[in-house]
Amino acid sequence: MNMKILFRSVIYFFALIGFILTSGFFAIKFGITNEWGTIDEQREAFLKSGYMETNVVWASTTPVQKKLPWEATEEWQTIEEALRKDEHVIKEAAKQAGVNPRLIVAQVAVEQLRLFTTNRELFKTVFAPLKILGVQSQFSWGVIGIKEETAIQVENYLKDQSSPFYLGKEYEHLLDFKTENHGEERFMRIIDEDNRHYSYLYAGLHLKQLEIQWKNAGHNISNRPEILSTLFNIGFKYSKPNMNPKSGGALITIEGTGYSFGSLAGEFYHSNELVDIFPK
Repeated sequence: MNMKILFRSVIYFFALIGFILTSGFFAIKFGITNEWGTIDEQREAFLKSGYMETNVVWASTTPVQKKLPWEATEEWQTIEEALRKDEHVIKEAAKQAGVNPRLIVAQVAVEQLRLFTTNRELFKTVFAPLKILGVQSQFSWGVIGIKEETAIQVENYLKDQSSPFYLGKEYEHLLDFKTENHGEERFMRIIDEDNRHYSYLYAGLHLKQLEIQWKNAGHNISNRPEILSTLFNIGFKYSKPNMNPKSGGALITIEGTGYSFGSLAGEFYHSNELVDIFPK
């Protein structure tokens, strides 16, 4: 009798795991994890306020030492575990793009915190138990929430030698396609749950292109993660090199504390979270 009960318990356990995995698959497939309003409406409001043209300081650039509200959340604990699993693929993508891996991780951390805190029920039922990152597939794609138009710009700037975002010949073929259907191939490689290399590579190249634009204009922001993250969030056309940049971007509220995308990315970068595998 005890063996029968044990056997049934094992069957029920694996059935539950199967249900959770299946729920996660359909949640991603049908775009349940996507939140259009939260990031996009706030992004537009921020842009209308005059990005880089006001004296509003969105975040301090002083290195963070104390524990912050987001560091104590269940969402961050899940994200941290998931990022540790992707250590090697993140580092490989960062090496190809020529950026510090921690800079890529900062973008992922903020996008995932935004996603999880605005989809708490889905987070608790699917992502928290499995310790995985949320993959978006509707308005924004992948674990980093890149938009299709931005992905296309990243690809085009790799080959456009007249562009201020051009990185050099050694970068030109990093995103070459293997098929004639570029749209489908682009989508599939960015949302690939089994291998997130391209998702991280697009992010790394995007950041590097922004950095080189400012460097060519005489402004070094390679040591300003909050500024690079702001530009990453608001898009190429709003990147206007100047002597006094401010951080900003989409507004994100965590445990009652409001952050801009750039300030939260900067706080993560300067924190001690994941510093053992992704040093500053």
